[in-house]
Amino acid sequence: MSADHAHSFAAADALEETAAPAGGGAPAARARSDEVLLSVENVSLGFGGVKALTDVSFDIRKGEIRAIIGPNGAGKTSMLNCINGFYHPTEGRITFKGQTRPKMRPHEAAAGGIARTFQNVALFKGMSTLDNIMTGRSLKMRTNVFWQLVRFGPATREEVEHRRKVEDIIDFLQIQHIRKTPVGKLPYGLQKRVELGRALAMEPELLLLDEPMAGMNLEEKEDMSRFILDVNQEFGTTIALIEHDMGVVMDLSDRVVVLEYGRKIADGTPDEVKANQAVIDAYLGVPH
Repeated sequence: MSADHAHSFAAADALEETAAPAGGGAPAARARSDEVLLSVENVSLGFGGVKALTDVSFDIRKGEIRAIIGPNGAGKTSMLNCINGFYHPTEGRITFKGQTRPKMRPHEAAAGGIARTFQNVALFKGMSTLDNIMTGRSLKMRTNVFWQLVRFGPATREEVEHRRKVEDIIDFLQIQHIRKTPVGKLPYGLQKRVELGRALAMEPELLLLDEPMAGMNLEEKEDMSRFILDVNQEFGTTIALIEHDMGVVMDLSDRVVVLEYGRKIADGTPDEVKANQAVIDAYLGVPH
């Protein structure tokens, strides 16, 4: 097994000990279900002569944490882009809550209950933490543009209601001390937490996390792991995440799907995937 992944597995125990809810105490039981929230069926995606995904099938069950792993270039982010409507599969179909929408766009996915964070932080750097998270409420606002511009009447009442929900998210993520700070001045780990807050402000049923631990030190990873577990346990949010840190993947996930060169090579529980020889050869490294 490669040194990096061996270290990640060694860190799994440490993460498990610290992955309790932020308020302390033992982790609550996860709301697992056999109900399929999202189904990926024989999805292929191509760009000219390049195949990003080839005949990939898996599902995401309501209430679970589902990991998507694989080496660089495996097609993981392309898959998330298909799920949230940024890309449209050239073959196959994706069904969410029993409905298949072959040409679903990102704003339609967001309105339907799918929120997303990105591998590279995509925040408004000149805006405060509070205002960045408020942008996640835009699809929830019902007053027209005129009332929002004049900030009078129903628009004011609606903004107060949405601001209250945003303040609850700020408290949940323990970022009260940076609520008025421009996010461009924040360290990277806190920026990732703000981005998570913006996604949570959309009140998603399915939360897509693209490398939420990228660029973080161990302490920041432990904090983010706790918040991900809390989102899943306390809000009941179903989560699909891409992550390279195998300690995080094995500790947080209920099930793991593994991609290589755009094809699925394994799917199962963390223990099943960790012991799969095809996964060891392709991604985790051959033990010596």
